[in-house]
Amino acid sequence: MRIGDLADATPARRDRYVDFLRATAIVMVVIGHWLAVTITFRGGRLGGEHLLSVLPWTHWLTWIFQVMGIFFLVGGYANAASWDSARSRGDGYADWLVSRADRLLRPTTLFIATGVVGAAVARLAGVDPGLVRLAAWLVAISLWFLAVYLAIVALTPAMLAAHRRWGLFVPAIFTVAAAGFDALRLGTGVGYLGAANFLIVWLILPQLGFAWRDGTLTRTPARPWLLFLGGSAALVALTTIGPYPVSMVGVPGAAVQNTSPPTVALLALSVAQTGLGLLLAGPLRPRLSRRRVWMVVLAVNGGIMTLFLWHMVPVLVAALALYPTGVMPQPEVGSGNWFAWRPVWGAVCALLLAVLVAVFAPFERPRRREPKTTRSVLRPDPAAGVGWGRLTVALVLVGTAVTCAGIFRLTVGGFQGSGPAGVPLAGLIMYVAGLLAFWAARRARPPLPDANATGRHE
Repeated sequence: MRIGDLADATPARRDRYVDFLRATAIVMVVIGHWLAVTITFRGGRLGGEHLLSVLPWTHWLTWIFQVMGIFFLVGGYANAASWDSARSRGDGYADWLVSRADRLLRPTTLFIATGVVGAAVARLAGVDPGLVRLAAWLVAISLWFLAVYLAIVALTPAMLAAHRRWGLFVPAIFTVAAAGFDALRLGTGVGYLGAANFLIVWLILPQLGFAWRDGTLTRTPARPWLLFLGGSAALVALTTIGPYPVSMVGVPGAAVQNTSPPTVALLALSVAQTGLGLLLAGPLRPRLSRRRVWMVVLAVNGGIMTLFLWHMVPVLVAALALYPTGVMPQPEVGSGNWFAWRPVWGAVCALLLAVLVAVFAPFERPRRREPKTTRSVLRPDPAAGVGWGRLTVALVLVGTAVTCAGIFRLTVGGFQGSGPAGVPLAGLIMYVAGLLAFWAARRARPPLPDANATGRHE
């Protein structure tokens, strides 16, 4: 279906502002990465520099471009809506999680397979292994988000139930826990003590997404202001008086990072952005009813996984095409000429990314749901149903855990490892095992009675 048709078919009940925030966030991520990561070509070798390492004054700009919290906020809103819809259809947890995971893992699997094969072919063709490792790490750098997000999707029903029982008390307790793990990590200098915050911090934003959806955050005009001003004040205090760096993106070589693992300073930024997003909803929502504006939002959301997964590939391709050939000059990073050439660099990357989106975005399209059959009327034997339910829940939970572990492994090492031709066997084995568990869950459903045989129809 064309974008225009999708725009015309959008139901009136849909909150278009949620889609707008998601689209805006991915654009900010792409632009931020293209600005911050610089590929260099010196002495016949490609290398890399990070703008945040060269120009410390740019650390403040990360308060604008670090928008991962918005993704988790919108994800909480969308996952709650999806779970409620699934429950109303009579779908169980396993059915729902398989469907949600499928939307994430189909384009991710294609991306990982392409990256691993491309890196292996480059190694076998005699390309400098150091260059291959750099490229493989660069294009895989954002995969961590998918591991965390998939885990949060799997926890949605439980966390939504907690929200409906205890409300904002849940994110408040999680914030205290996150601060405690930060204190342990910073106080002892033992990095792994803060690893729990990869999940704890990013679980807080979906809880705010639940609260946004049910009106808790907008019940009074003061609440969005409280989030914005309170989060901003906490952020300033934590990065000036407190022990946290100003940059909300990891700076190579920095002793303390706000992203690995995420800190309460990064959480404060995300809370402030949540408040600002809610404050802007009023003036921006009417503009989203304009057909052309809404078509742009739909176009971005229709390829959002492709944009996220592939957006660093154009950086590498552009550098290989433009720098060794001398087509584009290489002024000193951070100089006036360097900034003057950034729009040209961005235009080239955008053009390359548009090609990638055109090729790979179709793989994001969700599988067609099974047509409604006798499933809701003709039920298998209750005992078989209980057994199937337990089996599929176990399979999807195992699939989630193993897939997330595989993605994390691939994120750390990129698409290179110790296997033949540098294939990252450990990460791939875990990832594929997780996919097989999801596949088995989909196949484990028992056969339903024949409607014609029983004479009953939906």
